[in-house]
Amino acid sequence: MTRWLDERTSLTRGLESLRKRVVPDHWSLLFGQIAVASFVICSLSGVFLMFFYDPSTTPVVYDGAYEGLRGVEMSRALESTVHLSFEVRGGLLMRQLHHWSASVMIAAVMLHLLRIFFTGAFRKPRELTWLLWFGILLVGMGAGLTGHILPDDALSGTSLMVMDGLLKGIPIIGTWLSALVFQGRFPTGAVDTFYPLHVLIMPAMIVVFLLVIGLLNLRQGPAQFRGPGRTEHNVVGRPFMVALVKSGGLFCIVFGVLTLMAATTQVNPVWTYGPADPSVASAGGGALWYLAFLDGAQRLVPPGWEFVFLDSTWTPAIVVPLAVGGLFFLTAMIYPFIERWIVGDNAEHHLLTRPRNAPTRTGIGVAGIVFYGVMWIAGGSDTIALHFSLGNEALIHTLQVAFFLGPVLGFILTKRICLGLQRKDREIVLHGFETGRIVRSPEGEYTEVHRPVDAYTRWRLIDYETFEPLTLRPDEQGRIRFRDRLRVRLSRWFFEDRIVPPQPDEVAALGSGSSDPHEAGRDQAAERSPTVDDS
Repeated sequence: MTRWLDERTSLTRGLESLRKRVVPDHWSLLFGQIAVASFVICSLSGVFLMFFYDPSTTPVVYDGAYEGLRGVEMSRALESTVHLSFEVRGGLLMRQLHHWSASVMIAAVMLHLLRIFFTGAFRKPRELTWLLWFGILLVGMGAGLTGHILPDDALSGTSLMVMDGLLKGIPIIGTWLSALVFQGRFPTGAVDTFYPLHVLIMPAMIVVFLLVIGLLNLRQGPAQFRGPGRTEHNVVGRPFMVALVKSGGLFCIVFGVLTLMAATTQVNPVWTYGPADPSVASAGGGALWYLAFLDGAQRLVPPGWEFVFLDSTWTPAIVVPLAVGGLFFLTAMIYPFIERWIVGDNAEHHLLTRPRNAPTRTGIGVAGIVFYGVMWIAGGSDTIALHFSLGNEALIHTLQVAFFLGPVLGFILTKRICLGLQRKDREIVLHGFETGRIVRSPEGEYTEVHRPVDAYTRWRLIDYETFEPLTLRPDEQGRIRFRDRLRVRLSRWFFEDRIVPPQPDEVAALGSGSSDPHEAGRDQAAERSPTVDDS
């Protein structure tokens, strides 16, 4: 039977191919594994919660174990949540495990995306993987928001009031969007809308995205950092089965840490807030930490952004922050295609780049972090001002200035630091490590003793890609289009102040051997077009 199955499915050959596959072993790869492990734990705990949660907004009078809410009218959703927390064995632990695993998953996905960006792992042929991880991030944020609404407590009710105001503030279609989300029944209709999204549609989307990412990794092979003997077809790392066992161990560690967090750190105590009430706003309540940037963007808008047009009041103070947040994520998603167009690089890349060796890209990444971070900090400006005895208005004004100047300063400083590190690496390759020892020669000359660099360190410091800016050339009709001029100017800006690594003759003079680590860089440079007409 095994032979019959193998002849028709090639199962044995597929397993043998996996067994021979080598997986890179680098600590930065753990972020993606932690994200997957947290998602599995979140899904398992969510299945447990489904057996006790009732997504009904029917009013009931609470008569359970928690004395603080006895006799209070609430929805069946909140009543089942409180019952789960106090009267189901392990219910509170599973609720908090579900919450913490969701937060850790989103945080791990963010860190994984940063690792992909700063190492250049998004380049051809892995652009689709970058988009899929961004899809997981956005869907995960949406799943967290919908799960936050389901208990139907006062805190989630406040979030629904904010959501309704944002939707209705959108010109022309705002009222229709609010009616669609709340099904014409504010605020109770949101539970009926979000429950199927939270428990079925969004988890299924994440599963599909992860499966596609896994298939793409099997098809394209792993990306690894540069080093001696590491090429597209020669991966240095651990065997697949060993890496699989390590991933299982990592899953157990993540499960244990999340369980410890759930058992010792309280989160979202819905019984202290009480039932949802549109007339009650939760003092001190804020947006979910991964959605706080949207709240912060609203707070950074100056007052008075309203005008009357066509007998209607238009409020850019609501639309503009939403558009800025959406444009930020959209730009981040399509960045691989933007950089590819600017650089003119059509080669496939299976070797990762050290962040210092791509100073402009690293500066752009830090500028994006600062841009997001300022909005994120502004989301808690009132709490920050309260705890540090600051004026909220002065804090907002400071953040408004940082919103515009922070990304620019972050880009400039990061790029200067990267260039300085590249110059330091070049000096180390050519002269060795400083020892601090000063030696006097018989002729009276004082020189500093340098420790030689070993072959592996020298390779790591000089083996990186070197590109040159594109040149401006007319097309077949002899025209120079504006698009070509813009592309060349962006290319020059992208590669300005670049540091060229030591040349092979300089390295050979130091006794580095006959190997030339720049061959791969020259081959990749030969595959890219020097003209602006090649797409």
